[in-house]
Amino acid sequence: MTKLSVNINKIATLRNARGGNIPNVVKAAIDVQAFGGEGVTVHPRPDERHIRHQDVYDIRKVITTEFNIEGYPSDEFIALVKEVKPHQVTLVPDPPEAITSNAGWDTINHQSFLKEVIAELKEAGIRTSIFVDTTSDFIENAVTTGTDRIELYTEPYATHFPNDPAKAIAPFVAAANLANKLGLKINAGHDLSLENLKYFNENIPFLKEVSIGHALIADALYMGLERTIQLYKKQLIKEL
Repeated sequence: MTKLSVNINKIATLRNARGGNIPNVVKAAIDVQAFGGEGVTVHPRPDERHIRHQDVYDIRKVITTEFNIEGYPSDEFIALVKEVKPHQVTLVPDPPEAITSNAGWDTINHQSFLKEVIAELKEAGIRTSIFVDTTSDFIENAVTTGTDRIELYTEPYATHFPNDPAKAIAPFVAAANLANKLGLKINAGHDLSLENLKYFNENIPFLKEVSIGHALIADALYMGLERTIQLYKKQLIKEL
C-alpha cells in the first residue's frame, strides 16, 4: 500500500491569518498520525508565511511515523534540517517568493549543486528526494545527484485528468518505470485529490509515498480530518 504523508502547511496558514495558536499545528501533526496518516510533511519558507521554523522543531518532537520536510536547499534550510534530522528531505527548486511548488528540478543544469547538497544530507543520515517532472533526461540525470528518491510533480496529471485520464497518466507511468529501472524510489505529489488519487495510484508502478496537503485539508473542513484521512487512504489500496 502506498503511504500517505499529510502536508499540514494549510493548518499553519489558517493559524497565521489570525495570530495566536489556533489551529494548533502540533496537535494537527499528532492527529494526522493518530487518524492513520503514515507521515507528516511540512514546507517551511524563509518568510514563515505558513510553517514557521519553530513549528519544525516542535513537530519533530511528536513524530511517531515519518517526518518529511520540503524546501529549497538554501543555507538556512540545510542548517535547519541537519539539526532537526527528519526521516526525509524533499528538495524543491522553487524560489522563496513562489506561492507553491510549480516545477521539477532541471537535474542537468543543477547537477553539481544537487550533488553537493544531497551528499551533505546523506552524511547527516537523512533520506533525500528531489522534485522532478516526467522528462526522461531529468530522471536519468537524477541518479547522478545521489538522491534516494524522486517525487513526481503531478500538477500536469491533475490538470488533464478530468478530460482524458489515460492520456494524463501515460507520461507518469513511463517516468515511474524508468526511475525504477534506474534504482530510484518513487514518491509523488501536487494537486492530488479524492477525485484523481485512486486512478493515479492504481496505474503508477512502484509508488512508495504520496504527499498531499491542499486538497486534503480543504476536504477536512467539510468532512473532518479523521474521516478525510481514511478516505484518502482508501484510495491508496490497490485492488487485486
